[in-house]
Amino acid sequence: MFEKILIANRGEIALRVLRACREMGIKTVVVHSEIDREAKYVKLADESVCIGPNPSPQSYLNMAALISAAEVTNANAIHPGYGFLSENADFAQRVEESGFAFIGPTPESIRLMGDKVSAKDAMKKAGVPCVPGSDGALPDDPKEILAIGKRVGYPVIIKAAGGGGGRGMRVVHNEEELLRSVEMTKAEAQSAFGNPVVYMEKFLQTPRHVEIQVLADTHGNAISLGERDCSMQRRHQKVIEEAPAPGITEAQRKKVGEACAKACRQIGYRGAGTFEFLYENGEFYFIEMNTRVQVEHPVTELITGVDIVQEQIRVAAGLPLAYAQKDIKLRGHAIECRINAEDPLKFVPSPGRITTYHTPGGPGVRVDSHVYQGYFVPPNYDSMIGKIITYGFTREQAIARMRIALSEMVVQGIHTNIPLHQQLLLDAEFLKGGTSIHYLEHKMPDIRVALESSH
Repeated sequence: MFEKILIANRGEIALRVLRACREMGIKTVVVHSEIDREAKYVKLADESVCIGPNPSPQSYLNMAALISAAEVTNANAIHPGYGFLSENADFAQRVEESGFAFIGPTPESIRLMGDKVSAKDAMKKAGVPCVPGSDGALPDDPKEILAIGKRVGYPVIIKAAGGGGGRGMRVVHNEEELLRSVEMTKAEAQSAFGNPVVYMEKFLQTPRHVEIQVLADTHGNAISLGERDCSMQRRHQKVIEEAPAPGITEAQRKKVGEACAKACRQIGYRGAGTFEFLYENGEFYFIEMNTRVQVEHPVTELITGVDIVQEQIRVAAGLPLAYAQKDIKLRGHAIECRINAEDPLKFVPSPGRITTYHTPGGPGVRVDSHVYQGYFVPPNYDSMIGKIITYGFTREQAIARMRIALSEMVVQGIHTNIPLHQQLLLDAEFLKGGTSIHYLEHKMPDIRVALESSH
């Protein structure tokens, strides 16, 4: 096992990794920028190293500074957390070439899963369900195009191969519209991107975001820890996450979980990872894999009893997983609310000094946060200041405990999005479970009215 780990991150995940190391009897080195000098995890670590000025490129994204910090402190391994360099294959490679263990997948796995085309190909080979489509560029023959449309099933979406930013896409609802839409999208693609190539995919109208947590080691073992529902999103940013996902059957969970574990074995994956899916009408469609620990990992920890960060460390040290698939039993329900330093109405960051800070407690309440009374929330980084996670024997109990926790949480001196969470936990559709990824965007005007009237 490692004697000393360098934590190449900041905020709540730096504190989370530090606690896992302390529990395992491993010494810690925390790096920090100049503005993070007073952070709680910097005080708690065995050693700390200032790696540069406040801007991320000069500190937390500075590969040379991070590796130098590991060298001068004689660390054995580097944990990248999430965000920053956690999914950067070049960083993983430099860490290993410098003689340190990278607590994450191999650089090859990160590259494979970072490329959407190669990732989808690898998933298809492993039997992981993907969004049906034309499997490449649409042919010129109208009969072949119509046949593909029939096979995929309407509605479909025609996409420009060179597109981006929401341009070069057209949704087609029936066969009569198909050929004309393909020609129009080709012309648009040629004009906008200089590339007329288009392809077809099944268009999912009201999908949910359901993801599968996996762990794999270097001894050929890979397991699934069940699923999470992360559909409550605004501008593609997750707001509330829960596990297990409402309405997913044990048979569905087993089938998709086994496919993800098999994919890990086939690509030689190691460590923690998350397979992200769109889920609609009882079907899973792979979209991408995150090759790191996720922000929302605590909800899975609470329903499985597995410490995901400790397993990451064990695997990186060459040990086999501490669990087999038969050991994984999902018990109860967990919900996580991301607490951000932001104006809940305008969604703009709210940096500044926290003048009063009180965290909730009680049965089934976990708070992962690096802030404290008197802490200055810097304007330089992500606005998340912590997470409240509640556990209950049922979803209803987890929600009830979250409502109480949010009412007890006191953060003064800055704005937070706690009022938004309080509104969502009263929403009838959320309480039913199974809302789509578009739900919060559609609901925001009503929530805004409710927040304004309560101010």
